[in-house]
Amino acid sequence: MMKTLLGGMSPRQFLEEYWQKKPLLVRQAVPGFTGVVSRDELFDLACDADVESRYVRYLPDTPGSDWVLERGPQTRGRLRGKRQPWTVLVQGLNLWSPAGDALLHQFDFIPQARLDDLMVSYAVDGGGVGPHFDNYDVFLLQGIGKRRWQIADQEDRSLVEDAPLRILKNFEPAHDWVLEPGDMLYLPPHWAHNGTAIGECTTYSIGFRSPTAQELGAEFLGWMQERICLNGMYADPDLTLQENSAEIGPKMIDQIENMLSGIRWSRKDVTDFVGEYLTEPKAHIFFDPPENPLSRKRFETAVNKHGYALDARTLLLWSETGFYLNGEPVEFDPTDRAPLADLAHRRKLEPGQALSAGFLDLLHQWHEDGFGHPSSDHA
Repeated sequence: MMKTLLGGMSPRQFLEEYWQKKPLLVRQAVPGFTGVVSRDELFDLACDADVESRYVRYLPDTPGSDWVLERGPQTRGRLRGKRQPWTVLVQGLNLWSPAGDALLHQFDFIPQARLDDLMVSYAVDGGGVGPHFDNYDVFLLQGIGKRRWQIADQEDRSLVEDAPLRILKNFEPAHDWVLEPGDMLYLPPHWAHNGTAIGECTTYSIGFRSPTAQELGAEFLGWMQERICLNGMYADPDLTLQENSAEIGPKMIDQIENMLSGIRWSRKDVTDFVGEYLTEPKAHIFFDPPENPLSRKRFETAVNKHGYALDARTLLLWSETGFYLNGEPVEFDPTDRAPLADLAHRRKLEPGQALSAGFLDLLHQWHEDGFGHPSSDHA
């Protein structure tokens, strides 16, 4: 992490004093920063069907339809409009730009299990997405141009009805700042904020995962469905005549309750679920195996010479019980735990690093699957 990122503050101090507690404005968090992609590169991504993007236009003179939302892929014609304020947002920039991926991982003083993605927004003068709040933490890093940020810690979170975006109906800003290139604003969850472009500008948003209890519960029960084994079947040899045949009798409920009481889970079950759930690629992410994969021998030579790097789309996390890659548990030799943990943390291995034959076999399989590659492949 660069020393200026938190205004000279240590990550420990930031976590203790600001994380999920209060906003932080950092002037020149990244000195000289103007972005990681050009405007044309950003527009190309927005027009790509494989990239998630949104186009938002504000129509102040159109009663009842002030906001317009268009999901991607975008068109170049749409991105040349100048009549009304508009902005285009591209999600997952870290998946398409090595520099974007490097920027995202400047923030890994927050556990990678919480890190979501890097979003970039481009706006013309007056463009923005309106006053809103997020359910997650976010760092807002200014690229080119200037953006005015108004924020508030307000209890009123009522929304404009029938709007295509979650626009706050009664936004009452308490703080007002203009961010210039390299400035950054951190906001905890649920802080209302409104960003408005002052001239042409770009803003890079580092967002974090914050699943709801309902989402976790539903996903866990689905995960457990494939792992539980309940023996026996419903039977009622002592069935007695009911007065009303439509009644679900208490004895039936008792028996089914007893059968379901056999469902159990352990801490390891929860840990494995969390590891697989948090590394599961998003629905729109696919991996491309190399057209000409290296043989095992040539692969080992390349890794020894150049090192190894995980693909930007790959998620590798570990816990007290194991390692998890792209939604699956990793089978590995316990003696390889240290280099595997190092790879998960730094997302790369250095040239000449001592690696066992079994570990190289694992890396070679990931190379064939498109999950990683010798570093020079994508330099």
